[in-house]
Amino acid sequence: MRVLITGATGFIGSYLTPHLVRAGHQVVGLCRSDAGADAIVRAGAEVSRGDVNDLDHLRTAALSADAIIHAAFNHDITRMKESSEDDRKVIATLGELLKGASRRLVITSGTGLIRSESGGIALETDPHFTSAQFARAATEEAADELIASGAQVVIVRLPQVHDTRKQGRISVHVELARRNGWVAYIDHGANRVPAAHVSDVVELFRLALERGESGARYHAVAEEGIAMREVAEAIGASLRVPVRSVTQDEAQKYFGALANLAAQDLAASGALTQQKLAWMPRGPGLLDDLRNLDNDENGESHSSYGVLRSTPSTQK
Repeated sequence: MRVLITGATGFIGSYLTPHLVRAGHQVVGLCRSDAGADAIVRAGAEVSRGDVNDLDHLRTAALSADAIIHAAFNHDITRMKESSEDDRKVIATLGELLKGASRRLVITSGTGLIRSESGGIALETDPHFTSAQFARAATEEAADELIASGAQVVIVRLPQVHDTRKQGRISVHVELARRNGWVAYIDHGANRVPAAHVSDVVELFRLALERGESGARYHAVAEEGIAMREVAEAIGASLRVPVRSVTQDEAQKYFGALANLAAQDLAASGALTQQKLAWMPRGPGLLDDLRNLDNDENGESHSSYGVLRSTPSTQK
């Protein structure tokens, strides 16, 4: 297939582009910079120069594609509502091209957007928050509209996606540990995050692209729930800094805007996804990658949607 990837030079996109090329697909990567264009060419793909929010250019780029993987999103927490509504527009624009066509659209979302009906581990079949409760859910709502119209849409929900350089929201915990000289977890640190190595995540994107069921939600989850105390201890071991428990009141000073999320239990399951698509994660675990951090303090850190799940009251 000829596949257009938005976010082709991002953390996941930089793995996904060559992965799809090796699988025999003709890949076109959307990017804005000369450096990004060079990276796409080196991966064996074509380049479409433009911004994902330039909807006219996006339409033109998507018209020649057999399928689209939408992996771009601005994770700046200070403008989450604006970025989420921008994403709604991008998905709606791509959806216009799906009407009456056989094109498939794979949309990237996050396990953190799921409202667990049991109050425990979030499942693929659980409902998502609304954008009124949590702005980032605009992505899921936009997907709902396309699915209802009969378009071929598949959603891949991400947990903390990691290698030794980046670990989704957990990368922020690493940065805070470097800055403060110690690592914090809240209370007993029993709250959990789900995770998957980036190599396994891109394999799931390929499977969703090639044989995902239209309208399905797939969870790219290899590890359902890793306790935040274990996460903190792995970071501490890698950076050789102390690890301490803090109270919820003390967490605000250490974590800042991340304090509410740092206390949430975000465990999610990928069991149904593994069963439906015969997806078999094989990559290193999150704790292994944290113990073996690439200690480049200048590395980027925001790379995963898994940060997103929380209770509605903390998202207003």
